[in-house]
Amino acid sequence: MSTKEVQVPFVEGEIDFDVPAAGKPVKTHYWVYGDLKSGKTPLVGLHGGPGIPHAYMSVLSDLTTAHGIPVVLYDQIGCGLSTHLPEKKGDSSFWTVQLFVDELDNVLTKLEIKDNFDLYGHSWGGMLATSFAIRQPKGLKRLVLASSIGRIQDWVDAAMKLRGTLPQETQDILEKHEAADTTEDPEYEEAVKGYYAQFVIRVESDVMGQSFTDFLQDPTVYHTMLGPNEFTVIGTLKDFDVTSELHKIEVPTLLTSGRWDGAQDNVIRPLWTGIPKSKWVLFAESSHLPQLEERQRVMETVGYFLTTS
Repeated sequence: MSTKEVQVPFVEGEIDFDVPAAGKPVKTHYWVYGDLKSGKTPLVGLHGGPGIPHAYMSVLSDLTTAHGIPVVLYDQIGCGLSTHLPEKKGDSSFWTVQLFVDELDNVLTKLEIKDNFDLYGHSWGGMLATSFAIRQPKGLKRLVLASSIGRIQDWVDAAMKLRGTLPQETQDILEKHEAADTTEDPEYEEAVKGYYAQFVIRVESDVMGQSFTDFLQDPTVYHTMLGPNEFTVIGTLKDFDVTSELHKIEVPTLLTSGRWDGAQDNVIRPLWTGIPKSKWVLFAESSHLPQLEERQRVMETVGYFLTTS
């Protein structure tokens, strides 16, 4: 099975984003599938990483085809076609959740959809969407949290448990290089790929390949906010925990995850129990990217939620 680039018409553009601490002009690059003036509530997709560009999220345009739902995607600053700031690598005071909350608010405002929108956040994008939703923005109608995380330690715990199921040789390589602080060694990176093939994406995907290739050109945001990989969280997100505020999310919320997902049950359950109007759908053949691994089922599930909730 292979997921190809979708062929749905779109328009794209750039939005000025005022970030004085950047020391230079900043722009957010965006794409719109469908018609924002159609009268239907637009869906804004937030990609993961942080810092893995939007290409793999383009499958959300299936919702435009099936339901006429306008879909807005954008590359968060620091990646893709938006402004890059490699000079800010390691600057934990700059790369904060609040920075991306502000960027999302700016996108909604500049595209004139702030009074009526839905959010779809995948992985880190779900963390961002949750951080935004607990502020109770008046225009938010529905929320989709795909393989998301409410408390980062739950994610680390799940990743270490899954990692323990890898071949012993792979585990030994990971442990050896982590102890020696040589996580940029090709041997270590190859071992990490073994983890990704089991617990991040289990199918071939052109769009994910494009996102990952773009990410590798500038991993500034990922390395600063997360760390060297999915199970070594040492960046600004190392203390992320919004579980005590989840009750503030009052809109209908759909939670999705995969059986082999890094977002295991222990990761999703706090979101499910904490968000009052939430329901949770598990995709049995998927890991961290059900929207690519079980694309049709996921899009049918999300489409039904958005059109009936």
